[in-house]
Amino acid sequence: MAARRCSALQVALIVLLVIMTAVCVALIVVLTTGKKDAAPGPQGTPYLIGVGRSDCTGPPAEIPLMGYANPQQTAAGIHTRLYSRAFIIDDGSRRVVFVTADVGMVSQRLRLEVLQALKEKYGDLYRHDNVVLSGTHTHCGPAGYFQYTLFMLTSKGYIKAAVEPLVNGIVKSIDIAHSNMKPGRIYRNRGELDDSSLNRSPHSYMNNPKDERKRYESNTDKDVLVLKFTDLDGDGIGMISWFAVHAVSMNYTNRMVSSDNMGYASYLLEEDKNPGELPGQGGFVAGFSSSNLGDVTPNTRGPYCVNTGLPCDYLNSSCPVGGTKMCQAFGPGKDMFDSTRIIGHNIYLKAKELYANAVEEVTGPVRFAHQWVNMTAVTVKVNDTHTVSTCKPALGHSFAAGTIDGGGDLNFTQGAVEGDPFWDGIRDALVGPPSNQTKECHHPKPILFSTGEMNWPLPWHPQIVDVQIITVGSVAVVAVPGEMTTMSGRRLREAVKKELTSVSTFRNSEVVIAGLSNVYTHYITTYEEYQVQRYEGASTIYGPHTLTAYLHKYRELAKAIAQDKVSELPVGPEPPFFTSNLFNLMAPAAVDRKPVNSSFGDVLEQVLPVYRQGDIVSVTFVAGNPRHSGDIRDQTFVTVEIYDNRTENWEVVYNDASWETRFHWLKGSNRQNNATVEWFIPSSAPAGSYRIRHFGHYKELKGLSPVITPYEGSSDVFSVGSSYYHSHDQPVHNHNS
Repeated sequence: MAARRCSALQVALIVLLVIMTAVCVALIVVLTTGKKDAAPGPQGTPYLIGVGRSDCTGPPAEIPLMGYANPQQTAAGIHTRLYSRAFIIDDGSRRVVFVTADVGMVSQRLRLEVLQALKEKYGDLYRHDNVVLSGTHTHCGPAGYFQYTLFMLTSKGYIKAAVEPLVNGIVKSIDIAHSNMKPGRIYRNRGELDDSSLNRSPHSYMNNPKDERKRYESNTDKDVLVLKFTDLDGDGIGMISWFAVHAVSMNYTNRMVSSDNMGYASYLLEEDKNPGELPGQGGFVAGFSSSNLGDVTPNTRGPYCVNTGLPCDYLNSSCPVGGTKMCQAFGPGKDMFDSTRIIGHNIYLKAKELYANAVEEVTGPVRFAHQWVNMTAVTVKVNDTHTVSTCKPALGHSFAAGTIDGGGDLNFTQGAVEGDPFWDGIRDALVGPPSNQTKECHHPKPILFSTGEMNWPLPWHPQIVDVQIITVGSVAVVAVPGEMTTMSGRRLREAVKKELTSVSTFRNSEVVIAGLSNVYTHYITTYEEYQVQRYEGASTIYGPHTLTAYLHKYRELAKAIAQDKVSELPVGPEPPFFTSNLFNLMAPAAVDRKPVNSSFGDVLEQVLPVYRQGDIVSVTFVAGNPRHSGDIRDQTFVTVEIYDNRTENWEVVYNDASWETRFHWLKGSNRQNNATVEWFIPSSAPAGSYRIRHFGHYKELKGLSPVITPYEGSSDVFSVGSSYYHSHDQPVHNHNS
């Protein structure tokens, strides 16, 4: 009996031991996997995934910056570099490419040149229907990559030196993604980001139906969508995030090439995931894409009159003295650099959180649909008795007023529903009046430029526009050729989702808008917002029914995808690729001169011998024109270097792509140019000996022939010591954030 009790006790102990062992193993698994970003057990068939990033920075001197249409805003240095980030997803039978590039917008010309280069390299693998090119909407990248007259006039023409780095950079990012393709998984997550966006045309938004507005808590979309890409081991390889906000934290007074707030968010996340690497290096690629940002500003303190400090007029965003130019919105920071830092950091933190907690796996087939549409002649039946039509493109008077992110110089105001005899008379004399048909079609817009009726030396605006949707499993990316307002975007997402969810394959659809994609057509407001004719409505170039036409076209694409009948969609009329009458108003960069008894690269203003963390180091060099450096991709004008006592070598710790550096180019008198390099010493900088170097090229005449020669210069060695204080005012970021 005792033996039997002993045996039962042993069995109980063994069972208890087995249970405890199982619990311990489970805890170990939870703890070890918990150290990685959350990723549950895989469910679906893996995709083939490739990610790639490439420098696409163009000439940082003299070329106009694209976005504010301010002719005085020409490039004069580098704040941060511009990158193209490419993501390729293949389900085994179909493949799509999504590119988000640090560019104001993707123009039709840029897209066509990229597709041409891809065709030469890959044949029919990457085409107009499975490649989406989207711009982050920075207003501080070089212009000159358009083929339509209006954009060429504001960009000093079609500038090959600005086009080539964009085309080559975008193609290279796709090349890298293509060569890196491997099996992996995709997870999605969604959250909300507050305190980083503000509606800049609330008066227009309020004209939308009350019942519709009541469905939403805010007059901007605060949603952030993240797609997380991992390999089969669960290690992260990349991420795409979409958030609707203008990349205009850097304002129209800035003259340095800059990727603005979206680029800084990418910079921070890639710095996190590629430790020890310089900007633009490392395998992890973090793309931050634009969305329906048409009426959304990052300047969250809102507009006020800079000359009086009083609020601007609510209806037309102007000031009693100084008009629209004096009405400016300001970001959360003390200056534009600080505002860029704050907004970019906010976007980065939210995306990082969503990425780390992304557990919902994206599974299912890859699909895509594309059409070319003549947007000047779309007719939509809205009910049994009525049809509406789009118009030939035209811009209204309020287009010239600009926005609270950058007002116009002339006496135009937002909200103009009547023309001005003075400006109409000047227009009629210069380019001719709009036709009665165009005026009636665009009503109530008072037409400033009837661009659809202006064709010299080339058409002023595009007629043929890309509409495109790509789907990866249940995630649909709607590529929109312009800037949709908040409510326009909501209506489009709802319309696409309704078509997709009509079949069970897409019952859990996530629809996101990728703005500034494929071709630029200005703004897309709702019909109701258009009636108010603020800047966004005046810039809705195809008339009051533009959104209705887009809803119709994107519904057709979504329906074809849902029913797997894309092959039955008409391809549509191909866009033009102009080969003649493209003009370039940029003069060649002049010969460089230098002060007597000096050489290019010599220091004009030397560094101090000692600095502390939080200080700003500044050094000025005799410089050539950066345009003479040609293709500057993957190069640098600046290095900050620390001396390694162990190896007795200088190590590069920052370059001109780094947030901590600023490269200013000053075009001097008598063609004598200077370059000033600033380094904002972060609190994380180790104590030690440093130097700052500058690299460039100068042009001189030898006989009658121009000769371009490289040069370099270096500051004196200076030391950085630990700071006795921590300055909260310096625009630096914490590397461990």
